[in-house]
Amino acid sequence: MKSFYTFGKFWAVLLLSLILGGTAAAGTGTPLTATSITTQTTAFLQKFVNKEGKVNYEALQRNPEMLDALLSNIAGFDVSKAEMADQYAFYLNAYNTLVIGEIVRNYPLTSVQDMPGFFNRAQMRVGREVLTLDQIETDKLRKIYDDPRLHFALVCGTNSCPRLSRAAYVGKDLFVQLNNQAQFALLDPSYVKVDDANKLVRLPEIFQWYEGDFSTSGKTGVMYVNQFRKNGRIPTWYTVEYYPYNWTLNDQKRTDAETVASK
Repeated sequence: MKSFYTFGKFWAVLLLSLILGGTAAAGTGTPLTATSITTQTTAFLQKFVNKEGKVNYEALQRNPEMLDALLSNIAGFDVSKAEMADQYAFYLNAYNTLVIGEIVRNYPLTSVQDMPGFFNRAQMRVGREVLTLDQIETDKLRKIYDDPRLHFALVCGTNSCPRLSRAAYVGKDLFVQLNNQAQFALLDPSYVKVDDANKLVRLPEIFQWYEGDFSTSGKTGVMYVNQFRKNGRIPTWYTVEYYPYNWTLNDQKRTDAETVASK
């Protein structure tokens, strides 16, 4: 069964919600607020994302109702009425959810690269606007908040992304949540690869792609990483390399299959 996110029913639901004032969450009488959306997002993530941050895309395609309701609310939410911290959290959560929605719409696939224009051409409804993923990342997040930690919170559906959190980002808790997310990623030996024998550290390519973002914090590369590695700092004189991005899908089914194959 295809998600109605793809077809005309989505627009019908959104139009109806706007006619009625856009004040209620899809399918409920709950007011559509930053709090109601984060609560809904956490419930969704805990149902379809495992502790390793992998997504059960197959189950979502079979049972899209929870995803469809969340996407409808993301589309109809009036961001302008939210506090700035809630806006930041909203766009982080929206990005991650929209990525999942677009993957489910095109599933099965093995990589987001199987969807041409996934980041810069696919139009998605978010906060009463139509935006691409790149526009959400750049115009709604990077340009406004000058916070490189967001690169550890945005998860683009690949195995080179940091682990997808099973809890939605919440405005009032955002500073702590982003610190925790950055620390989790930067202590992960599969994400920051330290080779003491060869005096080498291999960093994900986002440190190269977004070097300008990290420089706004006053620290880049290993110096930035070490802020989140109180136990296990990397010598700053180690040679730095950037390992290639792994674009394969962060799919529970694929992970399970690979685990069985490796035994």
